[in-house]
Amino acid sequence: MDHFTENQNTAIFTTRYIIDQGCPILYVFHFDDGSWQFSGKENNLEDEDYKIVSLGEILALDETLKVLGDLAEGYMAKREANRADWEIESLS
Repeated sequence: MDHFTENQNTAIFTTRYIIDQGCPILYVFHFDDGSWQFSGKENNLEDEDYKIVSLGEILALDETLKVLGDLAEGYMAKREANRADWEIESLS
């Protein structure tokens, strides 16, 4: 059971690197507007690098993300590598 209160069909932002290439998710953002973004180590991303998928789809890729379901709006979580402990920081 995950901790996310959002429906599994909720649209979230991620990157083609995570979806198409299986890159690890190292950053999770929960923005003030309630939206979520799941990213890797890639920098200088262009608009075409982003993808919109369902929350359920991203959780299926990495079950360790389930512990971040209660991440407050306006905060981010980051980790150094896949399966490493998450560090929580404010976005402001």
